[in-house]
Amino acid sequence: MLETAGAPVRSSPRPPLDLSGKRSRRTSEYVIRWLLIGCSLVTVLTTIGIIVILVVESVNFFREVPVFDFLFGRTWTPLFEGKNQQFGVLPLVVGTLMTTAVAAIIALPLGLMAAIYLSEYAGSTMRSFLKPVLEMLAGVPSIVYGFFALTFITPVLLKPILDVGTFNGLSAGIAIGIMTLPMVASLSEDALRAVPGSLREASYALGATKLETTVRVIVPAAISGVIASFILAVSRAIGETMIVAIAAGQAPAGQTGGSGGMWDLSRSMQTMTGFIAYTFSSDVGRTSVAFYSLFGVGLLLFIMTFAMNMLSQWITTRFREAYE
Repeated sequence: MLETAGAPVRSSPRPPLDLSGKRSRRTSEYVIRWLLIGCSLVTVLTTIGIIVILVVESVNFFREVPVFDFLFGRTWTPLFEGKNQQFGVLPLVVGTLMTTAVAAIIALPLGLMAAIYLSEYAGSTMRSFLKPVLEMLAGVPSIVYGFFALTFITPVLLKPILDVGTFNGLSAGIAIGIMTLPMVASLSEDALRAVPGSLREASYALGATKLETTVRVIVPAAISGVIASFILAVSRAIGETMIVAIAAGQAPAGQTGGSGGMWDLSRSMQTMTGFIAYTFSSDVGRTSVAFYSLFGVGLLLFIMTFAMNMLSQWITTRFREAYE
């Protein structure tokens, strides 16, 4: 009972708790939980299936070709006949690593500088304009970058100043660097913007300039995310297919007579992914050693990219900074 101006007022009773839908809610939560578990298992089972297929098919290849000869051989001619058929994968590995190195030289510093500008210097208007442009670059199909490298980078940018062939590893690496630059910029910017504003304010309070704050405080604080973006971009570059298949050529490194041998970026450099794409599109017998070599190369490529991703996860966990 409540009293207002001397007159008693009867309070309204609390409505009873409605539990009529409790059982149906439990059922729906149970179904959703197992549905999400099933979705997670699909990714795990898919990965396991890929590994099993690569390993099983690679066993057939390594029965014919010794592992040592495969890893350290310097001649790659799997589509030749008879004694001329050799399976030294080192030229493909060199081609992959060289094009990736060129891409990293372009994408990593430029991507980090773009991320620093977007995070620390760009105004809201400029950021709202540049972010969609970066995302648009990230959405361009890789085959477009391949034709861009073949029809613009090589004849317009490289040939006037360098003695390069029509197909070369340098133009392919440049195109891959342009393609992976938005990934580095976007991921690094997210890491930089995640740094608390209190660190910036403390640095300014101590008299540091904006540049000093960025270089000595913000980037070190976000270093785990920045390095993780670098490694993911390099992994993306290693696994790129269409650009190298179009622009880098089909001759393995060191087998076109260039003066630099396997390290000559001005000549054709077939990569591991380029070989897989080319050989699958050619007429190769299903039970031939050349066909099984595809799985040997694929297994080596999988191990390389898997190791890069594990390194990225370790660095992210090891150097992650937690702020309150």
